[in-house]
Amino acid sequence: MAEPFDDSTNPTLSDLSPHTGEGIVIDVGTGDGLFVYQCARSNPNKFYIGIDANPRRLEKLSEKIHRKPAKGGLPNVLFLQASIEDLPSELDGVADEVHVHFPWGSLLRVVANGDGTGLNHLRRICACDALLEVVIGLDPERDRSEIERLGLSELTVEHIDRELALQYRAAGFEILERGVLGQSEWPKLRTSWAKRLQGNESREVTYIIARAAGLKVSRR
Repeated sequence: MAEPFDDSTNPTLSDLSPHTGEGIVIDVGTGDGLFVYQCARSNPNKFYIGIDANPRRLEKLSEKIHRKPAKGGLPNVLFLQASIEDLPSELDGVADEVHVHFPWGSLLRVVANGDGTGLNHLRRICACDALLEVVIGLDPERDRSEIERLGLSELTVEHIDRELALQYRAAGFEILERGVLGQSEWPKLRTSWAKRLQGNESREVTYIIARAAGLKVSRR
């Protein structure tokens, strides 16, 4: 990932994952929950919430977090089943960080195409000045059918600046940084998908870091 401009205080990926201070971290589309689990172990003073529409891959870690700490249990983790369209209202305005790593399906359409309704759902769970980290990994050949099904545009830096920045801003997010991750930086993401994709030279991993601007969403 490219460093911010000189003298900038903008966060980088290494700052965001996982060291950004105390608070509540929500991982939307958490998959098997590995990112949440590993970060929670490293940051016991933060509370982590992993959300996914498919609970099947979360079964192993969902059981593990309730064990005694000596056997891998963690008191600062919660896993929830929910889609991007149905995030619980109890999460309104609580997140100091929101992460979306290697999304697929409707979640991919939201963050890669700038779907306003979906971005509004992400903004709803953010506290004011919360950080949003989006990491998208697409292979134009292997993922062609999904790209066409979702109607995705080519995710270039120019497209992010020209189109997505406006759509994110309309939903209450200011893009601070964007770019392409080199393969040497993929392991920093601490996700199972980053490990699986390692070595696929045709897959490009693009990241967006944004800040939730405007008034804080009221907690219900």
